[in-house]
Amino acid sequence: MALLIALALFAAQAINFALILRDRAEFRLAQATRPVATRLADALEREARGGRPIAADRGRVRRTAANPVPAAAEHHPEVVAELRRQLAEQGLVVGRIETGLTPARDDDAPRLRRGEHRPPRPIDTLLIAVEQPGRGWLSVVAPWPQASARLLWALLAQTGILYVVVLLPVLWIVRRQSAPLRELRQAAERFGPADRGEPLAPRGPDDVAALIAAFNELRRRVVAMLDEKDRMLGAIGHDLRTPLAALRVRVESVEDDTDRTRMVETIADMNRTLDDILSLARLGRPSEPPTEVDLAALVDAVVEDFRDLGAPVRFEESDRLRIRLRPALLRRAIRNLIENAVKYGEEAQVRLIPAATCVAIEVADRGPGIPPDRLADVFDPFTRLETSRNRDTGGIGLGLALAQAIVRDAGGDVTLTNRPEGGLAATITLPR
Repeated sequence: MALLIALALFAAQAINFALILRDRAEFRLAQATRPVATRLADALEREARGGRPIAADRGRVRRTAANPVPAAAEHHPEVVAELRRQLAEQGLVVGRIETGLTPARDDDAPRLRRGEHRPPRPIDTLLIAVEQPGRGWLSVVAPWPQASARLLWALLAQTGILYVVVLLPVLWIVRRQSAPLRELRQAAERFGPADRGEPLAPRGPDDVAALIAAFNELRRRVVAMLDEKDRMLGAIGHDLRTPLAALRVRVESVEDDTDRTRMVETIADMNRTLDDILSLARLGRPSEPPTEVDLAALVDAVVEDFRDLGAPVRFEESDRLRIRLRPALLRRAIRNLIENAVKYGEEAQVRLIPAATCVAIEVADRGPGIPPDRLADVFDPFTRLETSRNRDTGGIGLGLALAQAIVRDAGGDVTLTNRPEGGLAATITLPR
């Protein structure tokens, strides 16, 4: 806004400057030609009435046989055109008109008058020669004022005053009027599922105040809907886990060990699926507060859980690395990546890669990898590269989606790359 105002003022001053320069040029042209046209007309009229003839060596208007203007002199065609027009208005028919500028010398400057601090600048002279067909040339000397830099400095000073008087108050007013909009933009950028901030005070112009009030109401409705969603998810989780627990108890009465084991595993899979769906739905409004933890110890604890189950997982020992995050959620993200590596890539190799501004947790495997055109698709919920419905070979397609959502909620990201030596590398990058 301020830039547009500044540009508009500059454009207005540029147009004003151009108009003033044009007026000055027209005034200088008129100052040089009108007296000349008048003198020529008066001299020719006196001569025609039998008065004193126009001489070659005296008087303001002189007659010469040849063109008195030197060929090397500076010519001014605009003077010629204007003088011809003015002579035509007075009924004088003339032939060629020539002009030649004679620059002033320093010793031609007028003497210093009393009270003056410096003498006036010397003035250039313009020799004007008008041809009378069959009667020679008439010559007149006219002053030709030099272009003064005072006009430029005056316009620059005027522009500066305009900027100070107009632009600074406008900037102050615009800044005050836009302050509520800046607060609204910052509140909109901060707004998230866990936002419980105080409503903004409606202030500023009427439209801006109404916009802030509408934003407060919108945020209230969104937070209320999210709260309702959490309550609904809690009720769904409770209603589903209760029959699953009852079913688990009844399964124990099945006599066939093979059938009982399969039923127990199916119920456990259903519980894990329910946990993943509820966790993904509730992400963004976690109940766990961020705490400062040793990331190396956290990753080592997750790896140790897999080792206790006999899974082929290796972890490169790393120095202590303090970082602030939600440990339970990050454990779940790392566990999901290691589970995928063990399931699809035979083994998992885990290592920490610290940097100045971030830290990476890499989980690499020796599996077949993922086609490059499907690397982004596997993060979509319920997306499986293995098309069978077997949980042992394909899962339900929530592991990577949940891991990515957890890491992005912490300000990081998860990337997948195919390793040149074979296998897939899943990398969690977190800000330090």
